[in-house]
Amino acid sequence: MARLITQIDADRVRENAARIRGELDDAARGGGRDPSGLALLAAVKYVPAEELGALAEAGLTLLGENRAQDLEAKATGPHGASFRWHFIGQLQSRKVRQVLAHAELVHSVASDSVLEQLGRHGTEATQVLVQVNVAGEEGKAGVAPADLGAFIARCPVTVSGLSAMPPFTEDPESSRPHFARLRELAAEHGLAQLSMGTSQDYRVAVEEGATLVRVGSALYA
Repeated sequence: MARLITQIDADRVRENAARIRGELDDAARGGGRDPSGLALLAAVKYVPAEELGALAEAGLTLLGENRAQDLEAKATGPHGASFRWHFIGQLQSRKVRQVLAHAELVHSVASDSVLEQLGRHGTEATQVLVQVNVAGEEGKAGVAPADLGAFIARCPVTVSGLSAMPPFTEDPESSRPHFARLRELAAEHGLAQLSMGTSQDYRVAVEEGATLVRVGSALYA
C-alpha cells in the first residue's frame, strides 16, 4: 500500500519530471503526434499540502487529486494558487459541487447521479471526462462502452474526452489493448482528450494516444 510522502526533494522531482517528459515527447513523436498537445499531470494523493511548494519549485504546474476534501484543502492552501487542479479520483455525487469549485477538469464522471449534480452546479465553462470501464471489470466504476453514446448525450456539461484505468499489471504491454480501445471510442464520439496512463505504463499510453498522463510515484522516487 502506498504511503504518505513526508518529504520531497525538489531537485530530484525536477530531474524525474524532465526525464519522464522526454520519454513522453519521444513516444508522441514516434506516433506522429505533436508533443505540445500532451500534458503531464502530477498525482498528489500521497503528497501532503505542506510539500506542494517543492513541486512548484520543481516546475510542475498541473496537479491531480483523488479526494474532494484534499483537493479543497490543497487548492486553497498556501501553495494551491501555484497550480492548475484536476480531479482524478472516483467522483461521488454529493462531492460534485465541492470539486467543481477547485478543479478545471474532472476525469471521472461515470454515473447518472453525478450527471444530475453537474446539471445543478455546472456552468458553461465546466469540462469533464467520462470514465469508461474498457475492460468490463466487475464492480469497477466506469461507463460500459456500449452505453457511452447515450451517457454523453445525457451529460449537461461539456464532455471533452474520456478516461480509463485498465486492470493493474506489472507489464505495460498488457494495458495497450485497453488504451487502444479508449482511443477508438474517443474517435467514434469526436472527443479529443484522453486521460490514460500512470507511472507503470505512461509510455504505452502515449503511444496509443493519451493527451493527459497521470504520474505519481515515478516523479517522487
